[in-house]
Formats: sequence, structure tokens, C-alpha cells
Amino acid sequence: MGQEREEYIVEMRHITKRFPGIVANDDVTIQARQGEIYALLGENGAGKSTLMSMLYGMYEPDHGEIYIRGQKVNFRSASDAADANIGMVHQHFKLVENFTVAENITLGIEPMKKGLGIFPYVDLSEASRKIAEMSKSYGLEVDPKAVISDLGVSIRQRVEIMKMLYRQAEILIFDEPTAILTPQEVEYLLKSLEELRKGGKTVILITHKIEEIKKVADRCAILRRGKLIDVLDVRTTSTQEMANLMVGRTVALQTDKSEAKFGDPVLVVKDLSVRNEDKVQVVKDVSFTIRAGEVFAVAGVSGNGQVELADAIAGLVKTEKGSVTLLGKDITNDAIRDRVEEGITYIPEDRQKFGVFLDFNLRSNLALRRYYKEPFSHKGILNFDESQQYAERLIGEYDIRSGQGAKTSLRSMSGGNQQKAIVAREIEQHSPLIIFVQPTRGLDMGAIENIHKQILQERDRGAAILLISLELDEVMGLADTIGVIYNGQLLKIADAGTLSSQEIGRYMMGVTDNE
Repeated sequence: MGQEREEYIVEMRHITKRFPGIVANDDVTIQARQGEIYALLGENGAGKSTLMSMLYGMYEPDHGEIYIRGQKVNFRSASDAADANIGMVHQHFKLVENFTVAENITLGIEPMKKGLGIFPYVDLSEASRKIAEMSKSYGLEVDPKAVISDLGVSIRQRVEIMKMLYRQAEILIFDEPTAILTPQEVEYLLKSLEELRKGGKTVILITHKIEEIKKVADRCAILRRGKLIDVLDVRTTSTQEMANLMVGRTVALQTDKSEAKFGDPVLVVKDLSVRNEDKVQVVKDVSFTIRAGEVFAVAGVSGNGQVELADAIAGLVKTEKGSVTLLGKDITNDAIRDRVEEGITYIPEDRQKFGVFLDFNLRSNLALRRYYKEPFSHKGILNFDESQQYAERLIGEYDIRSGQGAKTSLRSMSGGNQQKAIVAREIEQHSPLIIFVQPTRGLDMGAIENIHKQILQERDRGAAILLISLELDEVMGLADTIGVIYNGQLLKIADAGTLSSQEIGRYMMGVTDNE
């Protein structure tokens, strides 16, 4: 038995982990070999991150055993895992903003020297040299002297990887590492993962992006609702097969989009500028038009003004200058309720802050847009039977999973199901203008497919749709017209069919035409 285990650098046997009301991992066994890229594929909530959190010492399994290099281990903390040469890059980086790259990488294991033989001080010069050398050899170039707050997302990610390598990690866990990167940065990262593999490192990649697995992974374990479905050789398995196993049914990988039939302009935005709470201009002289029957998508790296742009059109933030016209009427200074009545529907990025009342039940949340109108109320008296029937219809049509149906408290529902509730409520308005900000964030592949269908149905009905998404595949699959935003400016507006994802990626990084 011992001999069999020696073959694997990581072995998690029959792992079960429960949280109140949910079995996150149900008798899962995975085995990774040294020097391979082993992917964990599954939808949100499938149990991928929980499983890896146990390998990294953040949770302890309720049942099952973990072996590293054939030796049984009981990790009680992340530092136990680090002692066993395991490192993890989380989705949200853990860096000190006002420290340099070298200070972050050596934090906690600073190289100490003694001045005049007695006064201890941190000597970063030797560490910086070592960091520069290591970063070159793994294709992860970073400047040890750069301050974190001055660096972009992809460089910060490299710093996180270097932190692990500096601590001699042999097993590297990556949690959804490409979620925040442009196409060019994704390519760079995937190359870096291959360099790590060549250097003998074992990489475990948590993701729900099948295309990336196809590019770099050797084997792929598929998790669905906490259970291990299969372990596949990536080279011999098709993308479609992986998608079907991940969701549990046949999935449409391509969005089925009919030819656009554009009508008259619905939304006209002219020279719009917006300042944030810190009085910094985050939207700068933006102009565009969306016609009836058109999906206008804004692509960009997070934090480039796209959310403030949507908020300004919906009335959540004041405009500094410029105008917003809906169906020929200037609504620049209208109240939010007036904009809703005039025909704007808004699905916000921050669903808990702006989208739902967490302490209301699902029925009340689904009726929020209609409770004051017939047949939901008559002469100010609410008709609960009507809102109950309405809620039950939406729960069925939009597959909103809730423990007690329409009576379920929103607070007790998963983020993905809260999102489905908001999307259902807003789409049912059938407004002339629908604004979607990150509509599928946190949703599984089946739910994403469903929402994409609904967006296209609304477009075919003749709605004008403003889609703001960080998922470039989503933008490419749904948009008729694409505007790329960088540092608050729309650098490019073009017919979606004329732009490649590489070109969009260049504009997302601020590179403009050379003409």
C-alpha cells in the first residue's frame, strides 16, 4: 500500500466536509503526481475551494485522510501546510499595499543581519537579487523594488506566486487565477504555469474555465455538488464532454444568437463624466448610443469606471457633466423611481447592497418593482395572493433554489440564487432599456446558459441592452456592439464581429490604435 502512495505527491482519500445544511465534499478522492498540472473543474458551489482549503490547512476534514509524499498529515493551519512545501494563491490577494515586492515576498522570513555586529536590521539586497533571479527563471518577471500599490493586477498575482516559490513551495494551488486578467495576461500566466511544471512543481488549478484546462492541464478531476464525478486525461477528452459532466446535462457551449434587427435609438449618452466619492473623475466624456434590439457591451478590466457609468445611467450616482437621454427624453437629473417608470431596468454589480433586501422573504423581493401597482395592490392594500403566485411562477421559470419556496428569507439563500432572483425580477419588467452589470457572476454554467438565453430573448423582443461584464467570453458571445473602457474613457466602439479578443485585450490595457 505504501508503495502505491509513493507515486503521488498529493493524495486526498475519501474526504468528507460538512457545513450547516450542506455537504461541501462527499467522499472525494484525488491524487496528483509530482510535476503535473492537475485541474479541479466544477461549477460554483461544487466543493473545489473547500477541498483545496483542507489541503492548505484552512479547514480540517470531517472524514478522510491526506497524504503528502506518501506520509499521512494532519494540517491544523496554513503554516502547517507551508512547512510541507504547499503554497496557495487565493482569488483575493494577500499583499501589503505600501510595501515593496521584496518586502511582501520576504514578510515573516525577513533576512536579518547585524550592523556593527550587534544591531539587527533587515537586509533586502540579497533577497532582492534572489527574487530577481527566481522570477526570471520561472518567466514571472517582477521588480523587487516596486511598491505594490503601483502595480496592476497581473503583476500582483506574480508577486503572490513568487511568495510561494521563495518559501520553497513544491505544491502550488491556484484558485480561479484568471478571473481578473485580460486575454494577454491569461496567456502569460498559462505559460508561467507550464514553466513551473517544467521546474518540477506540482500545480493544482481550481477553475470553471474549460478552455484553460485544455491548454495546460494534464489531468482534470470534475466535481459536481460535492461529489467527484470523474478524473479525465485532458488530451483525450473533448471540451463538450467536460462541460456536460460538470453540469450534469448537455450544455450549449455556443450562444445561439439570431441576426440583430436594430430599431430606433433608445439610450443616448453624451459627453458623460462622473466623479466618485473621493472626487476623482472615474468616467471621462463618454458618448454612445444603444438602439432597440441591440446588445451594447462594455468590456474592461475591473475598476476602470464601468460600474460608475452604469450607476450614473440608472441614477445611483450624480453626473458631473453630460447628458443621458431615454427614448428622446432627457433623464439626466431624474430620480431613480422616475427612471424605472420611464423604462430602465437595472441589475447591479453589488447585489446585496442595491439588488435585494436580505431580511425580506423571496416573495417580497420578487415583488419589489410591482408591489404598488395593480394587481399586486389595490387602493394601497397589498394583494399577497397575487405576489405569491407571481413569485411561484418566477421560482419555476428561473430555477431559483430556495429551501421554503417564496417564504425563504433572502439572507439564507446562496449568492447565486440571490442573483437569479434579481435577474428574474428585472427581466420580467420587459423595459425598453435593461442594464446588466456582471449578470452571471457567481453563477454555475447551467444558470449562465439560461441567463444568456434570456438576455438574447429581450434583445429579440426589441429591448436595448447595456451589458457590463468582466468575462470576455460573455461579451464576445452576446454583444452586437462592443465599447472598450480604460481609465474611464471608451477607447474603442466597434461592431462585435470586427473585433478579436486579442484586440479587445489590447484596448483593455490602454493600447490605442497607432493611426
